[in-house]
Order: sequence, then structure tokens, then C-alpha cells
Amino acid sequence: MISLGCLICSCENQNSKALLPEHLTACYEIEFALTKIEESDIKDDSGKEPIADDDADPEDLEVFYPTHQWQALRPGQAVPAGSHVRLNLQTGDREARLDKMDIDSNSFTSQELKKALAKMKESEKAHEEEVKKKFRPIQQLKEEFEKLNVKMETDYEIMDKLISKFNSSASTLDEKVAALYDLEYYVHQVDNAKDFLSMGGLQLVIEGLNSTEPVLKEHAAFVLGAALSSNPKVQIEAIEGGALQKLLVILATEQPQAVKKKALFALCSMLRHFPYAQQQFLKLGGLQVLRGLFRQKGTEALHVRVVTLLYDLIVEKKTPAWQGAELGQVGSTEEKIQQYRQVKLVPAVVEQDWCVVVSKLLALPEHDAREKVLQLLGVLMAFCRERYRGDRALSTALGLLRSEYEELAAEEQRDGDKDGYFKELLGSVNTIIQELG
Repeated sequence: MISLGCLICSCENQNSKALLPEHLTACYEIEFALTKIEESDIKDDSGKEPIADDDADPEDLEVFYPTHQWQALRPGQAVPAGSHVRLNLQTGDREARLDKMDIDSNSFTSQELKKALAKMKESEKAHEEEVKKKFRPIQQLKEEFEKLNVKMETDYEIMDKLISKFNSSASTLDEKVAALYDLEYYVHQVDNAKDFLSMGGLQLVIEGLNSTEPVLKEHAAFVLGAALSSNPKVQIEAIEGGALQKLLVILATEQPQAVKKKALFALCSMLRHFPYAQQQFLKLGGLQVLRGLFRQKGTEALHVRVVTLLYDLIVEKKTPAWQGAELGQVGSTEEKIQQYRQVKLVPAVVEQDWCVVVSKLLALPEHDAREKVLQLLGVLMAFCRERYRGDRALSTALGLLRSEYEELAAEEQRDGDKDGYFKELLGSVNTIIQELG
């Protein structure tokens, strides 16, 4: 018969894998079930007494050695990874055992487990300190924001203040210019432009076009153009407020080029996708006003802008239905088509000899400017072909452009760009030459 002491000794000194499950279970049952034993029963073969629970290192008791059988957990015991823990509803104790994975409970000593736990705690503490260095406490941030007394304002509130500053007689010229400069940023947004209209700001900038100060005219036209862009409601209010007439006056009279540049920008914003404004523009002699820019000195930078506007308006008239639908404008498609039919733009362009005016712009040195001129020539070809066929200057200019762009396109291909920018320009030149032939 095996003595109780030998069984305990065997459990402690032998590899648990060498014992049968029932023996291993017996070991743990005896080890944890005994409350008091006699001194004579706990001596091993050498005659030495094993260390009792009460005499063991308290930290050693925190290490739990799991088996495949459920065992009660003592307070403070660390459970190795892979263990399964449950609550025994009958006894109220927490119990643990090995869970599916085959973990050798003797693979780690108590000292190794204690060292691993200590390293984990040190790592967590170091990470916590690192986080504290990078981020400030939320309470500190709240206090700093309170000291700054930061107050968020809506776009509406900001525009209201800017309009008041621009309209105030107490504001200096620089303050008014600064207010207009900031307003231009906000009215680019469609909703802000509508608010700007309801606040009376639109009429104020239209009146600003009459200012005796060129810099105020310039910035008022800039704000007006930004508010008009793709905004039918603002376009209607602007033309009813007399903005179109005032812009044409600026373009027709002696003004600094910066003022005319912004006025032309506002005019383009008013006319695009607004056939009623295009009709009024033609009735008021708008084409003649633009034609006059080509006779004024120092307005060369505006010529390409005018060409771009005419090209856009002619193409827009050809496809009004999808243009209006794409921009989400109000009004039915049929109504739009009827409005565009009343815009006699191309006949007026031909009558005022824009065919020759445009063709002379091929002499411009910039490739981007030439591209826009070629685009307009392409759409005018159906109406100006006979005039162009007798224009030797145009024929010479096209020949020079073809030679230049053949060389540049070949260089693009050598660089691996088979469908480059200059190849596209060469295609436009060749198309016009073929149509004239």
C-alpha cells in the first residue's frame, strides 16, 4: 500500500505526463483536500519533511498548475494561457483546467512565470508613460480652450458682419476692400450665395460697381462673379438689379485692366447657362463691347477670355438640354430649348466679323491660347468657311502651326507619350486645314 506521503512526493517530483489521469487527479485531490496530517505521514524516503503550504513562499502560491480536471482557484493565483475558467455554482468557487490545447503544466517554473508577469507589468507601465508624454489630459485641454474663449461663428454670421463693414460709412477704404475680399471666399458656395442675396449683400456689390474707387469696383465685380457662378436664383436677381448694364459700362469705358478683368469674369458668370441674360446681352450691344476690347491697348490678356466665352456660349446653345440638366437648373427641358432658340448669337458673331478677329489670334505665342482659338475656329467653320478660304494670312498661320506641332508631337512620341498634348493640337490644326481644302 502506498503511503500518503509517498503519493504526494511522487506528485511533486515526477513528470505529470508519466502519471495516469486518475493518479494525477488523486495527487491534486489529496494536495488540496488535506487540512491536517500527522508529522509521521509527511516524511519522504530521505526522511526530510516537505515544505508545508504555510511555510512556502507566498508568491509561489499565486501560481496555478492546471490539469485536464477542474480545480478550485485560490485568491491571487495566476492562470496560465490556454486555461479554461468557470464558476462552480454549487460551491461558489472559481475553477480552472486545461482547455483543448495540450499545455505542459510543468513547462514553466513558478519563478519563470513570476518574471514573465513582472515584465508584462513593466511593459504596460512604460507604454502608459509614453502615452502620457504624447497626449495632454482632457481636463487640461478644456481649461486651455476656456482661456482662449474660442467662439465658433456660422458662415451666415460672418457674412453678415462683412456686409455691415462694407456698407458702413465709418469703414476705411482698406477695410471695405478687405470685407469684399473675404466675402468672395464665402459666396462661392451656392447656399451662402443665396443667403448673401437674402441679406441684401448682392444689391450692395452691384451698387459698388458704380464706385469712384477702381479698387472697390474690382472687388465688387469679383464678389458678384463668385456669387453668380452656376446659381440661377442669384443670376435672375442680378440681372433684374441692373448688374448686366453696369458690367458692360465698365468694359466699354476707360478703366484699369484689373477692373475690366474682374468685370469680364462677372459677365461670364452671368451669361453661362442663362439664356435670358444672353438675349439681353445681345440687345444691349454686348458683342460690340467685347469687340471693342480688341481695339484697346493693354487688353491682350482679355482676348483669350473673350474667345473662351464665345466658344462656351456657342457650344452651350447646341446642347442646352443636357447642360441645364447637368447643372440642376430650374425649368423644364423644353422651356430651356425655347429660350436658347431666341438667342441669335452666331448670326451676330458672323455679322460683326468675328471670324477674322478670331483667326488673327493664332499668332499668340502661348499654346493654351492657341488651343482655345482653334476650338472656336472649329465651331465657326460652318459659318465662316467661305471667308476663311480666301484668307491667306490664316492659311499661312495654319501651315506654320502644323509644322511646329508635327515636330513637338514627334518629340512627345519619342518620349513615350503617344497621345500627348501637342498631338491633340496638331489634330485640331489638320482638321481645320482639311475643311478649308
